Amino acid sequence: MQIKVEIFTVNKRFPLTISRGTTAQTTNIWVRILHDGIEGWGEASPFNVGTHPQSTEIIKDALLQVAPCFQAFSPLQRQEIEQILRKALLPSSAVAALDMAMHDWLGKRVGLPLWQIWGLNRDAIVPTSVTIGINSPEGARARARDWLAFTNVRVFKVKLGSPDGIDADRKMLIAVREEAAARDLYVDANGGWSLEDAVFMCNWLADIGVKYVEQPLPKGQEEHLAELKRLIPLPIFVDESCFNSSDIPKLASCVDGINIKLMKSGGLTEAMRMVHTARAYKLQVMFGCYSDSTLANTAAAQLAPLADYLDLDSHLNLTDDPFTGAYMHEGKILPNDLPGLGVQNSASGA
Repeated sequence: MQIKVEIFTVNKRFPLTISRGTTAQTTNIWVRILHDGIEGWGEASPFNVGTHPQSTEIIKDALLQVAPCFQAFSPLQRQEIEQILRKALLPSSAVAALDMAMHDWLGKRVGLPLWQIWGLNRDAIVPTSVTIGINSPEGARARARDWLAFTNVRVFKVKLGSPDGIDADRKMLIAVREEAAARDLYVDANGGWSLEDAVFMCNWLADIGVKYVEQPLPKGQEEHLAELKRLIPLPIFVDESCFNSSDIPKLASCVDGINIKLMKSGGLTEAMRMVHTARAYKLQVMFGCYSDSTLANTAAAQLAPLADYLDLDSHLNLTDDPFTGAYMHEGKILPNDLPGLGVQNSASGA
């Protein structure tokens, strides 16, 4: 099995601001594995949560370092390969790209899309939310209009946790609510609130009809989630606080759901484990993304029938996405009927 690593840069149509900063451009990694004349594709995108940032350079170096180890392996040997990757302590984004590529290879080998291999029902996929970053009320209104003009949006996720405080958060959300009155609203604070502010905001959000709140408290303050859950009527989802299935048991009693991202989990294999673990604890599931292209979001879309909520919109905000794959239909991101991930390179058509 040969592994090829290629860097590519994507630019956002509209820069995205969250509580931790603003992103306008991202340099991601395209991973290709070649075996028996079949090529499988995966993507790694950088992200920064907590004390262990995963930069493009860190991910690339890790992939190049481990690539020679797999020359004697087939993509069908995923269990053995997973053990090697664990011992190598690779960044989760690097593992995600390799895992995606091996799944893509398998689908191409048998000539079926992954969602069919897993026996999933594409009709069960719920609409994806589209994101409005932290902004002024006027800027948020304009961004809502942009989304509404761009595609058939049915759900908005609004980023709060403004450095200007919860009064700015409230004004911004009211503006979005007025501009998109008929759409459902989700809120993601990206850990931008104190416990006191979270209690106030979550009760207010529930009063105006927001469906759930994501990551209201900073990563590292999980001990306060139980108290927050007791004081608010709004469902709590965690993102930065939950990377993989081993994080779920200790969170299960104080949250209502988890946000699974392939870059955090380490790919589709662990994402599937997270779904089953969450369901065992009677938690809800959503799939999210970082600054991923169509490649990674199409991979996540293969598992989308298992989710209660979806936030797979990052590729919709790119001006130069090099890939095509999952498509937007009636507000839903749907995987296609092509084998494997069903992703093609926009330039080559391959």
